[in-house]
Amino acid sequence: MDEQRILNALAAAKAEGRDALTEVEGHAILDAMGVDRPRHHFIKSSAEAAVLAALPGDRAVVKVISPQILHKTEMGGVAIVRNDPLAIQAAIADMEARFGPYRVDGYTVNEFVPYEGKLGHEIIIGYRFAKDFGPVVSFGPGGIYTEFLAKQFKPGAANVFFSPVSATRALVERALKANAVRALLCGGLRGTKNTLDESVLVDAIMAFIEAAPAFARLGVSEFEVNPFVVAKDSGRLVALDALVKLEDLAAGELALAADGRIINASQAIRPVSKIEKLLKPASAAIIGVSDKGMNNGRIILRNLIENGFDKKRLYVVKEGAKELDGCRCVNDVASLPEKVDLFVLVIPASQAPACIAELAELDKAESVIVIPGGLEEKSGTEELVERMRVAIASSRERAGGGPLFNGGNCLGGRSVPGKYNTLFIPEYKLPMPSASLAPVAVLSQSGAFAISRVSKHPDVNPKYLITCGNQMDLTIGDYLEHLAKDEELRIFAVYVEGFKPLDGEKTLRACQAIVESGRQVIFYRAGRTEAGAAASASHTASIAGDYPVTRALLEQLGVVVAESLDDFDDLLTLFTLLRDKNATGMRLGAVSNAGFECVAVADNLGRLSIAEFSEAAAPRLAKVFDDAKISDIVDLHNPIDLTPMAGDDAYYESFKAVIEDDNVDLGIVGLVPFTSRMNTLARGKHHHEDVTREDSLALRYGRLIAQGSKPWVAVVDAGELFDPLSRELARRGVPTFRTADRALRMLNIWLGARRR
Repeated sequence: MDEQRILNALAAAKAEGRDALTEVEGHAILDAMGVDRPRHHFIKSSAEAAVLAALPGDRAVVKVISPQILHKTEMGGVAIVRNDPLAIQAAIADMEARFGPYRVDGYTVNEFVPYEGKLGHEIIIGYRFAKDFGPVVSFGPGGIYTEFLAKQFKPGAANVFFSPVSATRALVERALKANAVRALLCGGLRGTKNTLDESVLVDAIMAFIEAAPAFARLGVSEFEVNPFVVAKDSGRLVALDALVKLEDLAAGELALAADGRIINASQAIRPVSKIEKLLKPASAAIIGVSDKGMNNGRIILRNLIENGFDKKRLYVVKEGAKELDGCRCVNDVASLPEKVDLFVLVIPASQAPACIAELAELDKAESVIVIPGGLEEKSGTEELVERMRVAIASSRERAGGGPLFNGGNCLGGRSVPGKYNTLFIPEYKLPMPSASLAPVAVLSQSGAFAISRVSKHPDVNPKYLITCGNQMDLTIGDYLEHLAKDEELRIFAVYVEGFKPLDGEKTLRACQAIVESGRQVIFYRAGRTEAGAAASASHTASIAGDYPVTRALLEQLGVVVAESLDDFDDLLTLFTLLRDKNATGMRLGAVSNAGFECVAVADNLGRLSIAEFSEAAAPRLAKVFDDAKISDIVDLHNPIDLTPMAGDDAYYESFKAVIEDDNVDLGIVGLVPFTSRMNTLARGKHHHEDVTREDSLALRYGRLIAQGSKPWVAVVDAGELFDPLSRELARRGVPTFRTADRALRMLNIWLGARRR
């Protein structure tokens, strides 16, 4: 890739203020990239056609070259003619007559490249600059099949996307394996030979990936070849047409850095290192605390105290008060006795800009959690908002860089190391997890999403729970980049509605570092549809981008992208509870007491296989069946169907024998809990069952999973009467699902991520 030649190809268009290149200029860029294209001549008029050197073949393609005619085919600016001077001259003369009103720079006479126009044999490779991810390269079907295949195939099967941040040749080759177009071109269907050597296809994609950063630097917003075709008999991959668009990318929030990268200029000057102060503050202050009742500010104050925050360095900005809940009060921001690490702002949005400006002007806080939203949307606050903006900008120029802001329109978060919780939800509505600390960080733009996860995962006690709202300053990418350095964290659960400019690129880099270190990111991207994007924008003032691009770029790195909110919840549970487990193979051992569930296991194996039990397992299982007096009705095969005649002892001992078998790598146990022989109910008046007893399956299975290294899951396929059983299993560390097919789907996802 010759960047100077690309710059030269752009020079005329930029000098003339054009936003697109002509085809000849596009061809010059292809030449600079080393991409094959048809041989051609460029001439000014039909008079020059008579003296052209001959091109190969019996046909030629004549094209008009005009910055005003980009869609040449639709306007009759392309003609396929006999490859002789008279026919070529006549075609150009016809165009000269028809395109008189347009600016015409000349005409190209091109080699006609014969190819098979069948499914998969016309492809698109293109580049575009995305405001969230920066340079993105795409590959997919071209010609008339483009839209059809994109709609018919699952993600990645038709169109694939790459980022220069992460795309190596090996990654491209891996991503193409599941692509239908690559299979049609290079895979070789039964009874056919490969049309194209796969290395040639990868070479072409890599040419775009390697040129993409230069395109961004030089102001190319879009560069698409549609189509590339495979020339008959020669196997050449030839670019037939090129569309190039220009834009001043280094404008507005974006700028060109000294190293040539496009960056977010407003974010580049932020003191992002102060995230550490925000997450682990030694001092804090709150404004917006009521002295008469339990408003949001008072709830936050109480939460900090209950979390063990040092009351001697916890201040309340409250005019006229001396003390609240044992904490010192001051009349205003200026009266704070020290520059606090964390300032929590819980006052109405109309008052917030003035407070933020004061914090910045007086340099009274290292970081600020801004709870209210709509800071810039209230009528009559324009002067205050402008003062806030000026104050923040001025503070960034001082030594120390001024305060860092989280929010607005957020719930703040909960930091166990920081001993605080700003979620302002009463404890009786949202009990905080009391289990041992999990090496988990939950990052969410939506506060409601975050607290819903807390409510649904009472046994997952994350080290950090962070909500960043509309990302007026701190972003999801900032937090991921910072927390990736925390080696205690093993699982990052992320909910995003939209990225700030280039924060998607920062997120990619952080996720790459996390996954390459052997840790896991679980990601949910909202705003996938036009309606979803509109709802996302109204909620967080963020613009939701292209979901297929987000998914492809993240999945290539090994990030687990959840398809649904239910998937997100189940994956968070599974990855957390199985974080210390390891499957050395794909052989599954299964136990149930219902025939239908055994069939469901066999029908939903995915990448798994049914294990053949070892010889050592047979006598052990036979004894279990004999002791339970079910040996006459239970066969020794996998999955094991214990039938409803089995009790708790048989259930426990049989699955223990299965999961400890050397031929089994991971397991699933299904508890269809209706039989009276099993203890599967919460304590009640009309029976003697109690799932919390020391001899209960839940407690015994909890000990079994804690003591072993193999991953396994449980299934409780029953109604709400058996929720306590499911709940107790999860509380004891056993990932528990309500159907076998869902359990196996999630287990397959976990296994795929762990085996990368």
